[in-house]
Amino acid sequence: MVDPLLVGLLSAALGVIGWWSILLFPWRPAGTGEQIEPESQMSLPQNLGDVTVLIPARNEAQFIDYTLETVKIQGTGIKIIVIDDQSTDATAQLARKIGAQVITGTAPPAGWSGKLWALEQGLREVRTAYTLLLDADIALSPGIIATLLKKAKNEQCVLVSLMAAPPLNNSMERLLMPAFIFFFKQLYPFGLANKPASRMAAAAGGCILIETRALRLVGAFGSLHNALIDDCTLAARIKHAGNKIWIGLSHSARIHRGYHKLDTIWEMVSRTAYTQLNYSLLLLIFCTAMMVSMFWFAPFVFLLLPDLKTYMISAIAWSAMYLAYRPTLIYYHRSPLWVLTLPVIGTLYLAMTWASAIRYWRGERARWKDRQYESKTDY
Repeated sequence: MVDPLLVGLLSAALGVIGWWSILLFPWRPAGTGEQIEPESQMSLPQNLGDVTVLIPARNEAQFIDYTLETVKIQGTGIKIIVIDDQSTDATAQLARKIGAQVITGTAPPAGWSGKLWALEQGLREVRTAYTLLLDADIALSPGIIATLLKKAKNEQCVLVSLMAAPPLNNSMERLLMPAFIFFFKQLYPFGLANKPASRMAAAAGGCILIETRALRLVGAFGSLHNALIDDCTLAARIKHAGNKIWIGLSHSARIHRGYHKLDTIWEMVSRTAYTQLNYSLLLLIFCTAMMVSMFWFAPFVFLLLPDLKTYMISAIAWSAMYLAYRPTLIYYHRSPLWVLTLPVIGTLYLAMTWASAIRYWRGERARWKDRQYESKTDY
């Protein structure tokens, strides 16, 4: 007969190993060293005539004007194209009023996601050396496009991408959004993605600067037309074609769409969580075992058997949790005491992952912007 206490102790030990592995991996997935901000001289208007900004927009009237205003102040000569993806609000009118070229998008063909089909239509109008793929709810600080362009040219990066700073205006955002970045960096370590010798590739779809020629050479958006995790899929296409890529954090690209309720964050995560596990039941079970061990057994094992050994295991676990999560909290100007909420955070994200899997098993691959996607080939 299996001894429950022994199972608990072994699970706690596994959780401790998990946390300390995050700290000791040479590519430092818990670190925040991969970051970029505009240099002081870059904050002045620059000549950006070799950049076209593509913004897919579906019912983004609440956000599009502010996004476009932050793009316009980046420099002179920049071309801005908004692809209106069959909006039923004033998205197109607001974009035209601010001076963007607006393309009236058509319904996505079978097998295409709405965002990628919108970008494909916009790419047809691009004649510049570089294309900036920008979400409609991303605000940019002055000089950040010029800074990305300089990095791409100086370091010969074909693709550079920014993980936009999340909103942190309410308790739900403060609880879950820094952790979203933290978990993303565990799945797609920036240190490995930025290493040419590694097969790991990652990008953050909210802000990607890419050489237009390289984008077309890999088949543009048609080569990933049904990918739900389209940003990382694009990065993989570019990197595996022999090109250098870079992804990092920045405070100069910010999401200004608020996540005021748990269900909005839940929907954002659950639409792709199981996709990130390659729709694998074995990986889901492994992920569940690791998260339960790391977020519950390791820090609270002393409740099972209050003695010196279990107190030490819990102390070691909490120390590792603090050291692993602290860089993310500090980067986003949060108190390190938020580490105490990690068990709750881990439970919520695990539940979102299971919700994603259940949705997949029911035949629904993803739901986004009132569209449902059925493809099962995304990765």
